[in-house]
Amino acid sequence: MNPQANLIFIASLLLGTTITISSNHWIMAWTGLEINTLAILPLISKSHHPRAIEAATKYFLTQAAASALVLFSSMTNAWHTGQWDITQLTHPTSCLILTSAVAMKLGLVPFHFWFPEVLQGSPLTTGLILSTAMKLPPMTLLYMTSSSLNPTLLTILAILSAALGGWMGLNQTQIRKILAFSSISHLGWMAIILIYNPKLTLLNFYLYAVMTTTVFLTLNTTKVLKLSTLLTAWTKAPSLNTMLLLTLLSLAGLPPLTGFLPKWLIIQELTKQDMAPAATLISLLSLLSLFFYLRLAYCTTITLPPHTTNHMKQWRTNKPTSTAIAILTTVSVMLLPASPMILTIV
Repeated sequence: MNPQANLIFIASLLLGTTITISSNHWIMAWTGLEINTLAILPLISKSHHPRAIEAATKYFLTQAAASALVLFSSMTNAWHTGQWDITQLTHPTSCLILTSAVAMKLGLVPFHFWFPEVLQGSPLTTGLILSTAMKLPPMTLLYMTSSSLNPTLLTILAILSAALGGWMGLNQTQIRKILAFSSISHLGWMAIILIYNPKLTLLNFYLYAVMTTTVFLTLNTTKVLKLSTLLTAWTKAPSLNTMLLLTLLSLAGLPPLTGFLPKWLIIQELTKQDMAPAATLISLLSLLSLFFYLRLAYCTTITLPPHTTNHMKQWRTNKPTSTAIAILTTVSVMLLPASPMILTIV
């Protein structure tokens, strides 16, 4: 893609995100979401592969439907209350419509079907933007309207997302699809705590974004797209692969690593809110996603493929690891001891 065009699309993404997260009026928030959708479409379809075109079409249709629902929800609320302010969403029907619209934007179950397909059809860098930056504006809308939303509905969506995100990722061999289902199950953790402690939702989102960015950038450096190529990627950058192992375990939420922090705080908060059964259920469901993270980690660190085929190994290059990956990996793995400081900020 032409660098100037690329710059325009990235700038439009930044503009759309900034408009949505800084607006108080529903129409401005909707405008930001639309700018975002239109700016990401060329980045999804830039390879001109039929799969990329299909992904862009699916993305456009779902996002257009979700945007229409956002507009419908805000207009219904304005009709009944005379308020266009985002924080003044009080009408119950509007709240339900908005929840389903944002669930569609984010890829929460049962509106998740588009997300793995779109991620599979996109390049790794675009997949990274879709998994992190594109989820920030809808998360902001949820954060701003959290006091008005229906707790039962959000809890059901959250538990279904954690369950299906884990189950559907079990038999995947394409890494982008595995990361898509991982994203869906993480969204479940964010949604379940949104009503009770919205700041925890944001903390979970930020840490998830950091860890996912690390994984995507590492995979982009080693040019790995499926499990069979991950098996022999160790020869290319052994130290980078070792750090990828730790980042994957952090995404799974294992205790000494950064990813354990949001899960620990969410379980603690749910228990305080007398929601111990929901906390137990979502913790057990996270074991499903732990399985495919462990499978990815096993494929990352295995030093020889388990079958004796004439597979050409990619020998290591002298290209140094980028500073961004080094910093992101450190944050993804070693942030747990700093949790008291993070909690004072939050």
